[in-house]
Amino acid sequence: MISVVVPAKNEAGRAVTVLQNLGTLPIDHIIFISNGCKDATMYEVLQMRLPKLQIIYFHDCLGIDIPRAIGAKVALSLGSDVVAFVDGDMVGTFNENLMELVDGVLLKHLDMALTNCYPSPPRHIERYNPTFQWRMNLNKELGLEKKIGLATPAHGPHAVSRRFLETLPITELAIPPVSLALARKNKLKIDVATTIPHYRLGSSIKGQLHTNKIIDTIVGDCLEGMATFRDQPRNRQWQNKTYIGYHSERRFDILEHFFNTK
Repeated sequence: MISVVVPAKNEAGRAVTVLQNLGTLPIDHIIFISNGCKDATMYEVLQMRLPKLQIIYFHDCLGIDIPRAIGAKVALSLGSDVVAFVDGDMVGTFNENLMELVDGVLLKHLDMALTNCYPSPPRHIERYNPTFQWRMNLNKELGLEKKIGLATPAHGPHAVSRRFLETLPITELAIPPVSLALARKNKLKIDVATTIPHYRLGSSIKGQLHTNKIIDTIVGDCLEGMATFRDQPRNRQWQNKTYIGYHSERRFDILEHFFNTK
């Protein structure tokens, strides 16, 4: 059984495109997580009447990546063998790539199938984005840099196996680089299964403030991942700076409540 988790926060006009694309695929469930949407997203999604669609609605905003963990929990409870993740703003056309991720799990027996979003080295201006340095630092720490390069579950569609979900605490999916570190620590099989250049994802552009907060979020997440892999107390600090970004808005309280009541 194949499920795709689609988290979305205020993606009116975009989430429906993502769901329409997914609706044509040979998958069993599309699990849409409404992440505190205050625009017309829910109205548009409810009009679709997609038979594969399961809608999980949260009035409060869950914060970044928390919906992935919730969707994975639902997918596992439905009996899924593969769970893929596609953000609700990714309106690009990459259905074939998504099936390559699924095949990576089903045919190549990967436990985490990742997307290479940078088949060419990042452009000059992008090289100064600290997320690239820290993504590579984490992958080197895990001994995966030669295999997966810059790939990370924090960027681009990816898929995980039932074994992944039964081995790790599913709540750890709320911090994607930590889930990568734990998968490696548990000797699960990790590799790149497809290539989608970043521009083809079709992600929405949200401005410089958002970009800066995303950078701090991912750097902090990678630092947490490295600490987790080393069996050290988790921290998000490097050289007297603590990288918080959107981490402070992650509603772990709602996540715990959801897991404890299901």
